[in-house]
Amino acid sequence: MSSREAILQRLRNRAGGELTAPECDFSVLKRPDWSTSERIALFERMIESVHGEVHHCTEDSWVDRLAEILGSRCARNLLIPKEHEIGVKLRSSTLEREDLPHLLIYDEAIESWKSVLFNDVDASITSTRGGIAETGSLIMWPNTDEPRLMSLVPPIHVAVLFASELYTTFHEAMQAQNWKAGMPTNALLVSGPSKTADIEQTLAYGVHGPKELIVLIIE
Repeated sequence: MSSREAILQRLRNRAGGELTAPECDFSVLKRPDWSTSERIALFERMIESVHGEVHHCTEDSWVDRLAEILGSRCARNLLIPKEHEIGVKLRSSTLEREDLPHLLIYDEAIESWKSVLFNDVDASITSTRGGIAETGSLIMWPNTDEPRLMSLVPPIHVAVLFASELYTTFHEAMQAQNWKAGMPTNALLVSGPSKTADIEQTLAYGVHGPKELIVLIIE
């Protein structure tokens, strides 16, 4: 018998039989059936309260808005996914326009270009798995095409969020997306740019990650 099994057996003996989980009451997590526009308004208010930035776009206009945003910040380059439709659309857009920065693709092992990633990349863009209106949080689901360092390292992180994937609460998001069926090694909840505080409680942004978080909401 393993140590784990021995511990569980002692607990069963003390409880007088098989252990069963208690009934869970999630009624306290219920919220009104808010409309998409109400969720967007709440999400925007919450994420802007922690220095996030929100821009409203459409499927046809988000590349234009992205070019304006990065141009205003003089970004020299933009890290994009190779396979995701975001990266595919940006690569095709560069054939027709010159206002986008140089595109970089995260298609190498981190060991081979760690210095470039940490020192020379100005901005990155990633997809999201959704958002949580109540806390102003983005749900990030890293994979080999969009590793977590894409959102954690560059000074400017641009995230694309579809309004149809904006949930009221964390519990609602987990239920709707059936998280219990399987999760990645890393799942991230991102609420605003990187921030930290010293012993004097002075809040600083961008010390251990992106200085700016820019969210493009596709409506």
